[in-house]
Amino acid sequence: MEIKSAVFQRSANKLSDCPTEYLPEYAFIGRSNVGKSSLINMLVAKKQLARTSSTPGKTVSLNYYKINENWFLVDLPGYGYAKRSKTLRTEWEATLENYLRKRENLQCVFVLVDSRVPPQISDLSFINLLGEIGVPFAIVFTKLDKLKPAQAQANIVAFEEEMLKDWAAMPQVFQTSSEKKIGREDLLDYISQISKSFNVAKG
Repeated sequence: MEIKSAVFQRSANKLSDCPTEYLPEYAFIGRSNVGKSSLINMLVAKKQLARTSSTPGKTVSLNYYKINENWFLVDLPGYGYAKRSKTLRTEWEATLENYLRKRENLQCVFVLVDSRVPPQISDLSFINLLGEIGVPFAIVFTKLDKLKPAQAQANIVAFEEEMLKDWAAMPQVFQTSSEKKIGREDLLDYISQISKSFNVAKG
């Protein structure tokens, strides 16, 4: 897929704030500091489309970016941020679950997982939530350039082994590096394939 245009559309604090255009949506989420903004910028080939907050964990907005005039990339705030207040955390969790359960044109949630660290409970819990409510998702391992390949692969295998304790099989998995642009074409091709099915069903 060639990215011809990528434009910030709006921030939504609740479901009713989301765009009314019935276009396929692809949401990106992960723990704070997983490299989500860098990955989004790498995907759309714009250095500062998605901005990293100076105070991570503060926002509870869903940030919409319209890509190629025919699909939305939705940047969801990170989960598992310890310093987020209990009130803000509860508010965000309610907004997120409402979006995941009710947003009909949500096609896939890309769950970003840091390849530098061992399996995290917050990642696995969120993935299990997606399974419980029946939301399609894929796993995106990030920051593969930040450590030796053997160590990264060991962490990825460990994560998959933990997942397979609760899942019969792994979903689609991507390995990425924002700095080296690893995984970009694979991710965009995957989105393109899903969008074709969406448009056929819509038509």
